[in-house]
Amino acid sequence: MKIIRIMKYLKYSLGLIAILIIGFFFMGIIKPKLVYDCEIIVEKPAPESWAVIQDEEKMSEWLPGFQKIEHLSGTPGTIGGVSLVYFNNDGQQMSIRETITDIVPEKSISMTFEDDFMNMDYIIYLISIDGKTKIKSSTTAVGNSTISKSIMALMGGSIKAQEE
Repeated sequence: MKIIRIMKYLKYSLGLIAILIIGFFFMGIIKPKLVYDCEIIVEKPAPESWAVIQDEEKMSEWLPGFQKIEHLSGTPGTIGGVSLVYFNNDGQQMSIRETITDIVPEKSISMTFEDDFMNMDYIIYLISIDGKTKIKSSTTAVGNSTISKSIMALMGGSIKAQEE
């Protein structure tokens, strides 16, 4: 009797684990990409805000964990420019490959970011408002595997909060 009861609990436990695993992967199928926007108002005019965004020496002031940029090809700061951007993420160094896809000086810059976990399309807009600048970003991120898509579906809110 006791063995039958143990087998019954084991069967239900394994069934529950299987349902959770299937649910986890199903989340990545239902929501394979993460799309979000963020914006802030900066008490500086657009040309000055643009200069800060483009200045590698100042990136650590507004980009948490930023370490350095290593230019790989193309002209830095122009369409087609490719760089590795290094970050310190909770003591772990990581790098993301950045490619500039479009640029309108003092107005917008579009980039793609690629790493093993995900690919991301990222656009920054600068909008002048009474001597201030609204900086708006638009992000579309897609996991590079079924597991990363599922993780992104679960952690979408924290990924967005990290950017804010």
